[in-house]
Amino acid sequence: MTTYVPKEVQAGLDSARLARLKKASRLRLSADGVTSPVLRMWKTGFAIDAAKAPNLRGLVDLYDGANHLFQCLIVASERDGGDMVFEFKRLTVVSHQPPLDFAQSADAPVALIEHLH
Repeated sequence: MTTYVPKEVQAGLDSARLARLKKASRLRLSADGVTSPVLRMWKTGFAIDAAKAPNLRGLVDLYDGANHLFQCLIVASERDGGDMVFEFKRLTVVSHQPPLDFAQSADAPVALIEHLH
């Protein structure tokens, strides 16, 4: 018994799989003003549609919907079927407040209230 699948059927299966992955994932990648949906993400990298990122590398931003999650330095790793796999060289969590250059105690006052006479 052979497991031959015609090219048209395989192309239909691949496009359906890609559409399902794009719809299921809220993660997206932004680089140079261009956004691409992230199909899969793991601890050391992620994958996107190879047609969307043929020569993508360097500094990119990862978003979950409108929330900016990470600023990443990436390098292309390999092509896996219709997906391009990237590895993180650096993955930095985005903070919405500036970093402190001192240790802040847990019982520090929030504000200063002065008595006016």
